[in-house]
Parts: sequence; C-alpha cells; structure tokens
Amino acid sequence: MSSHEPPHTPGSEANEATSEGGHAPETGHRDPLAFAASKIRNVADFPKPGILFKDITPLLASPRAFHIVLDSIAERFIGEHVDAIVGVEARGFIFGGALAARLNASFVPARKPGKLPAASDEVTYDTEYSTASLQMHKGSIPEAARVIVVDDLLATGGTAKAAAELVRIQGAYVVAYAFVVELTFLGGRERLLPVRVESVIRY
Repeated sequence: MSSHEPPHTPGSEANEATSEGGHAPETGHRDPLAFAASKIRNVADFPKPGILFKDITPLLASPRAFHIVLDSIAERFIGEHVDAIVGVEARGFIFGGALAARLNASFVPARKPGKLPAASDEVTYDTEYSTASLQMHKGSIPEAARVIVVDDLLATGGTAKAAAELVRIQGAYVVAYAFVVELTFLGGRERLLPVRVESVIRY
C-alpha cells in the first residue's frame, strides 16, 4: 500500500524501538488504535520512486495490533445481516477471512487472473499504476446476498469498486466496504459512495 505523503507519520517511532526479540513492546501503549497504527511501517520509494509504501507486516506480526484492527471492523457490523465477505487479493484475504469467521459469514476471494480453476466472472479496472483485472468463481455468492468487500488499503478505490462489480454480476448487493488503512487525500471514499465505507486507520 502506498501514498504520496511526507515520509514521517506520527507514531512511526514505535517501529524503531524493538526488544531483544526484535518486536516492539506489546503493552503500555496509550490507545489501542494508536498502538495498531504504530505498527504500520513507512517504506520510501516503493514500489517506485516518490511513493511512500505503508507496510502492514509489522501489524500482522503483532497479535495485539492484529486483534485490535479485526475487532474494530467486526464491532461495526455486529447484529447486522451479512451473508458473505469478499476479500481482495492478496492482503484482503488476511483480514477478510478472519472477519468472515467473526461475523459467521462465508468468505469469497476476488483473485487475479489465472488463479481460479473453475468458470469465473472478470472485471478490468485502472489502478494507481496500471490496468488490472479481478476474477471471482461463478456462483460464489447467492442472489440477493448482502456482502462486505474487504481489503487492507483504500487508495483511489478502483480495486474495491471492481470487486463490488463482481458481486453485482452475481446478483448480490455490496452493503459496505471495510479497510484497515485509508489514504484520505486520494479520494477513494468518494468514489465508493453512496455505499457505506469503514476504515480503521486514516492518513
């Protein structure tokens, strides 16, 4: 995940303070969401010069931060009717599968071309860098099902919108999008409206 913001993000110092085992301390942080945000690492000039990449692998390596993020998303949908979670390849699988288990919903992967073995629907879309496609097995989602599209990052919104189109092709409804990180200055939320958009950490 990437952004064009300056290389310093509040809380990034926590990524540099490590214990002997190589992990930042898991206790004593001021606020749960701030703690989770402190586990996102900035990587300059990746995947190309001028891009500041938001690396979530330190967050995934922290059991506490991972639980905080998943619980934050799940709590927003407790008591609502959700039939399926669509996770976008690849990092959307990590959060989407776990969220589906928490909400007692099915999990459906939206994959890059050539990854699915059976007959699939396909949508092509523009990304920040190029043109890409997503596929979904035909018949993955029952008609009129209520679906949440999940990914790690909301940037321009193109990938999430493509996943939603796959849902609509199957006759189901996207009732919400959910993201771990939102880059607000790229305007992805506006592209996804009027559908509900939830995110945990915003820049």
